[in-house]
Amino acid sequence: MFKRVFLIVLDSVGIGHAEDAEKFGDLGAHTLKSVMTQKPNLPNLKSLGLFNIERAELTEFASDCPIGLFGYAKEASNGKDTTVGHWEIAGLISDSPLPTYPNGFPEEIISAFERENNVKALCNLPYSGTEVIKDYGDEHMRTGNPIIYTSADSVFQIAAHEEVIPLQKLYAMCESARRILVGKHAVGRVIARPFLDKNGEYYRTGNRHDYSLEPKGITLLDTLKENNYDVISVGKINDIFASRGVTESHPTKNNKMGEETLLSLQDKDFCGLCFVNLVDFDSVYGHRNDTVGYANALREFDDTLGRFLPNMRDDDLLIITADHGCDPQYKGTDHTRENIPILAYAKGIKSNNIGGYNSFCCIAETIRRNFGIEREFSTESFIDFTEGGHGNA
Repeated sequence: MFKRVFLIVLDSVGIGHAEDAEKFGDLGAHTLKSVMTQKPNLPNLKSLGLFNIERAELTEFASDCPIGLFGYAKEASNGKDTTVGHWEIAGLISDSPLPTYPNGFPEEIISAFERENNVKALCNLPYSGTEVIKDYGDEHMRTGNPIIYTSADSVFQIAAHEEVIPLQKLYAMCESARRILVGKHAVGRVIARPFLDKNGEYYRTGNRHDYSLEPKGITLLDTLKENNYDVISVGKINDIFASRGVTESHPTKNNKMGEETLLSLQDKDFCGLCFVNLVDFDSVYGHRNDTVGYANALREFDDTLGRFLPNMRDDDLLIITADHGCDPQYKGTDHTRENIPILAYAKGIKSNNIGGYNSFCCIAETIRRNFGIEREFSTESFIDFTEGGHGNA
C-alpha cells in the first residue's frame, strides 16, 4: 500500500478532443497541443511520460525512457465543467448535465435574488469574467448593484468591487444565491468574483470563493474519510466537494500558492489522500486565450515538480491529471470536451503505457484499491495491486 497519495489536477490541461466532442461543439480542440506551440521546457513532465501518451499526438516531445505510468481517460459524465470533472475523478459519474443559461437566468431566479438581497442585478448574461467588469464596472460603482453573469458552464457568478460590496457581504449574497438555485436550477457553482481598480482599470482579486452543489452520490473522499484516512484538500477542492469528505483544507489564491502548499505537505506525516487543484491554467490563461501565459504556468509547475519528485518517500504515489480542456487557441473562451492525461509515479514503479480508460473514475478506483477499501467505483484501476503486481499497470 502507498501510505500517501498526492493527486494533482492541472485544471483544464486536456490532451485532445474526446470522441464525442462534436456533440459539445469542441471538435478539434487540443489544449496541450496549443500550449506546446510555445515550446515550454518541461523536463519533468516529459520524464513522467506526458508526451508518450499516444492519444495526445505530441510524440515529437516524447521521452526515450519515461519513468512513470502514462495514459489517458475519457469523460463518461454528461458535461465538461470543473464540478462534473472533479466528481468523476472522485468516482461519481453525472448522467444529467448541470443547468446552463445561454440567455441569462430566468426572472424567477433574478427576482428572488434581488428581493432577498435588496439589490438590482446588473448584466445577467453569459460573459467573460474580465470583460464583464470592463463593461459593467462603472455602472456597478455608481449604483452599488452586483454584476450577475454566467458562462457556458453551470455557474452563477457575482462580481463586485471590494470597496463597494465588502467581501463578507459578497459572500453572503453568494450563500443567498446558493439557497435559491435548487431543483431544476441547481447550478454546479455559485462564484464570488471580487475585483478592484488601479489607474482606471478594473482587475479581479484573489478573493474568489466557490459555493458548489453538494455531490449527488458517494465519492472517493467520502469513502476515505469514513474509513479514517486523511483527505487533505489544496486549492478549490474543498469548494468543489462542498466540504464533504475533507478532513483538512488549504485554500489558495493562485497556482504559486498551491504549488508551495503542495511542497510543504511533503513534510507532513499523513495516511491518505492529498488532493490538489491548480486553477490558474483554466481561470487565468485558458479562459483568456493566453497561450503564452498558459505555457509559462505549465513550465512553473514543471519546476515545482522538479522539487517534488526527489523528496518523494518510498510509500508515496503521485498522480497527475486534468478535469477537462480549455484550449486557449480554440474558438471562444469556454471549456472544451477533451480527454485527460494520467501520469503516475512512485519509487520503484515500472514505467508503462497504461493506454486509455472509459471514465475518469479509474483514478478513484486506483486509489480505492491502494487503500483496500471495499466500495468499488465500477471501473478498472490503472495499477495492479494484486500480489506480485504492486506498482505495475
